[in-house]
Amino acid sequence: MATPPNNPVVQPYLFFDGRCEEALEFYKKGLGARVLALFHYKDSPEPHDSKYGPPPPADKVMHARMVIGHSVIMVSDGHCAGKPAFEGFSMSITVSTEADADRYFNALADGGTVMMPLTKTFYSPRFGMLKDRFGVGWMIMVEGQPSPQ
Repeated sequence: MATPPNNPVVQPYLFFDGRCEEALEFYKKGLGARVLALFHYKDSPEPHDSKYGPPPPADKVMHARMVIGHSVIMVSDGHCAGKPAFEGFSMSITVSTEADADRYFNALADGGTVMMPLTKTFYSPRFGMLKDRFGVGWMIMVEGQPSPQ
């Protein structure tokens, strides 16, 4: 993605701590994600810098970019140090139909934990929250009516 001058782009970057390729396949299947770039640690022409700890396994993902709808999400295995921790944020998907909300919610809930089942709220005809099998928080919402000004 080209970044125009004085127009920064903010994108999430998720570290799966050793389960990145599994996550990419999960999001491809459930959300229709497309992988735009995928580099393993073994692909790097530069040697690992020991100040960042021991080298991660060569077959793990150093960096990848995927697109879900129009959103770019960057991912990595990071240092493969243990279980990933996704705290203090959620990914949010806004869709136009209740059928789409059901489809995405059910796909992400497979192996995950439902925090709030899909339901009608005052701001959306269908809204729900969950953590997927990797621990990433998701909010699924059908676009509701604009809020009063």
